Amino acid sequence: MKIITYIKSNPKIILVLIGICITVYLMLYFQLDIRAITIITLLLGYMTNIFTGLVALIGFIPIIGPLIIKVFSIPFFWFMNGLGYFTSAYAIKKGYGKDILRHRLITFALLIGIVLGYILGHLIPVQ
Repeated sequence: MKIITYIKSNPKIILVLIGICITVYLMLYFQLDIRAITIITLLLGYMTNIFTGLVALIGFIPIIGPLIIKVFSIPFFWFMNGLGYFTSAYAIKKGYGKDILRHRLITFALLIGIVLGYILGHLIPVQ
C-alpha cells in the first residue's frame, strides 16, 4: 500500500528511473563500451538524485526492504572508517600529525551528520 502511494506521489522518480533503464538498454543494444555505460548511468543517477528515490522505493517493500537497505548502507560506514585508517597511516608515515587529527575529525563529523540526518529524517516525516 505504501509503495502505491509513493509511486503516485512521486511520478518523476519513476519516469526518470524508467528513462535511465531505457537508456542503458539502448546503450547495451548498440554495444557501447561497458565502462562508458557505467559512467553515463552513474552521472545520470547523480544528477537526477534517482538513487535516493530508488532507496526509498526499496525501503517500502514490506519486511525485506529495510533489510536490503541496511545491507547496502552498513558497508559504507566500514568503508569510510577504513579509508580514514589508511589515510592516517599514510599521514603518519609522512609526518603530518595535525593533519591526521583534522582528517579524523572531519570523517567523524561526516559520519555523525549522516546518522543524525537519518534519525531526524525518521523523526520528522516529510508530507
